[in-house]
Amino acid sequence: MGGLINREYSQKLYVQLYELLKGKIESGEWKVDTQIPTEEDLCKIYEISKATVRLAISEMVRQGYLRRQQGKGTFVCKRVIPEGLSMLTSFKELMLEAGVVFETKVLAQTVMMPTDEINLKLDVHDDAHVIYLKRLRLVDNEPVLLQETYIPHHVCPQLLSDDLEHNSLLELLEAKHNIKITKVKGYIGIAYLSADEASLLELREDSAALLIEQFYYSGETQIQYTRSIKQPERFRFFIELDRSQ
Repeated sequence: MGGLINREYSQKLYVQLYELLKGKIESGEWKVDTQIPTEEDLCKIYEISKATVRLAISEMVRQGYLRRQQGKGTFVCKRVIPEGLSMLTSFKELMLEAGVVFETKVLAQTVMMPTDEINLKLDVHDDAHVIYLKRLRLVDNEPVLLQETYIPHHVCPQLLSDDLEHNSLLELLEAKHNIKITKVKGYIGIAYLSADEASLLELREDSAALLIEQFYYSGETQIQYTRSIKQPERFRFFIELDRSQ
């Protein structure tokens, strides 16, 4: 299997590995919910470095082919939103079903250096400054939705002083800061909660919750990555999609 990576080919090694692993999933060789080989095993199988493997795996997680489960490994997951679907022209933040009244508590609104592969998810250098927003949505004082948002600092530094408890982030970007959102990619999966996430959502650590990752674009430039975790027993998300012609 190692011979499948061609070092004389102009395509980068991690891209070649990405295509090989994606092929295993799309062909059914690696089925949904099965665990893939470890990073060390993939290094041996394809005779490549751990850095190359990590880049390929990170991109597959980003594209919705794989999910990481802390302490257990990496697993195949189904891509829920197929190619050819796009959001309607009116973009809104991921919210709960109609009729549900919620409040927002801002837990963090600061600048940070990208960690945990956020630079890859935002497509920025690992030394770039990133705006980090952490918000908790509550219904009747019960925590329902935890959202972490990352935006390159240069895109809109004014967000650090905006009121995000009483205003929609996307409406602020478009109406106040004149940054038009033209495309959103979303991936749905399962998250196993860390101690901090479980505490905020009042659930047990390592329990399963609904995960939605969203990548926001203005033109061809990615400007935002949002990770949302929902309390699994309460309410539904509302997402409206339209098939492109």
